[in-house]
Amino acid sequence: MFRWISALLVLCASYSSWAAIDIQPDTLYPQVEFDTSLGKIVVELDRTRAPITVDNFLTYVVKGEYNNTIFHRIISDFVVQGGGLNPQLEELPTGKAIFNESGNGLSNSMGTIAMARDNDPHSATRQFYFNVADNTKLDPSKRRWGYAVFGEVIEGKQVLEAMAVVETTTNAKLNWPDVPVTPIILKTAKLLPKK
Repeated sequence: MFRWISALLVLCASYSSWAAIDIQPDTLYPQVEFDTSLGKIVVELDRTRAPITVDNFLTYVVKGEYNNTIFHRIISDFVVQGGGLNPQLEELPTGKAIFNESGNGLSNSMGTIAMARDNDPHSATRQFYFNVADNTKLDPSKRRWGYAVFGEVIEGKQVLEAMAVVETTTNAKLNWPDVPVTPIILKTAKLLPKK
């Protein structure tokens, strides 16, 4: 009897941990809602064009890793970037870097979401950005890797536009420019139910 109960508990624990990281692997266009201090944004992701990137991003979302983070880099007419720092301006732990899917045919156009990275083209982990202009210079060319777009804003473009024009400064703690004077908080990011 005790073994049966133990086995049942292990099975339940396994199921609950599996359920806790369900990234809807069979959904081609999953949707994520960002609840920010300036309002809500909904993005539709494109698993057909960027499966590695979408799965990576959704893993962070479902684990709650983007909750209570900030948008730390805002450049008007360029990008709104977040996902990597908490409100205390501390960098958060990252998972393994992913393969760059920038050659997928999606462009860094206004209202799209893409992965931030370092100079190494395959260094994207958790940080993402929204394009607040048509940034085709971030797309790949025959001689260089680009920045991987993996979805687009389908609701809340006015929120994104409001973010893009907030006052920014060089932050002394980070020694980075383009940091909002008043923090913009990403309160929650959640995977919406399948449609």
